[in-house]
Amino acid sequence: MDILGTVLWAVLLALVFRSFVYQPFSIPSGSMVPTLLVGDYVFVSKFAYGFNRYSLPFWAPPVDGRLFGRLPARGDVAVFRLPADPDQDYIKRIVGLPGDQVQMVGGVLTINGEPVKREPMADLVIDDGAEKLSLRRFVETLPNGVAHEIMQERDDGPLDDTSIYVVPDGHVFAMGDNREHSQDSRMLTKVGYIPLENLVGRADLRFLSIVPHEAWWKIWQWPSRIRYDRTMRSVR
Repeated sequence: MDILGTVLWAVLLALVFRSFVYQPFSIPSGSMVPTLLVGDYVFVSKFAYGFNRYSLPFWAPPVDGRLFGRLPARGDVAVFRLPADPDQDYIKRIVGLPGDQVQMVGGVLTINGEPVKREPMADLVIDDGAEKLSLRRFVETLPNGVAHEIMQERDDGPLDDTSIYVVPDGHVFAMGDNREHSQDSRMLTKVGYIPLENLVGRADLRFLSIVPHEAWWKIWQWPSRIRYDRTMRSVR
């Protein structure tokens, strides 16, 4: 009976932790390279922006859709439910807040008419398990001082020159760090502006990173596939 009680308490604590505190997510695509790679696993803080029907699925939200709601900060890496298909989770970086004017001009992010500082870095070499890729990399510094890396293969792509996006009240604007390979708020009909009540939480910790491989069930190969330099690192 003691063993059963211990197991039940452990299960209850795990459920509470996952429901109210942190939830694990795996990264399914390369839209957030170099910050997040396919095969990265992150803990997402479910209380960072307050609670809603997506962070607490069993809870009926108040009129405004959030409990203890807080506005994200520019530069946060956030998980949200896709407005067009709430069954899908997306992870992107918040770059625009309610009332902001966001635009891409010649590959450079512009917020409220001011170009965001972008400095070149050495190319990033990524081993995705099948081939090694060398990618053009920059450090981008947002108006609040948050600096993060982005990938920008070119400055004349389809989403490198846009009209001005005016972020509505109660919404944020999110973009992937891999600018040429991200379906994000720049695509209004596919993603668009993110309602605050669609935010699931903020990605805080990359607790594991594994080189992708089709034979995931070969557990004995996992130690050689772990990216130890990316494991147990804060998401920035």
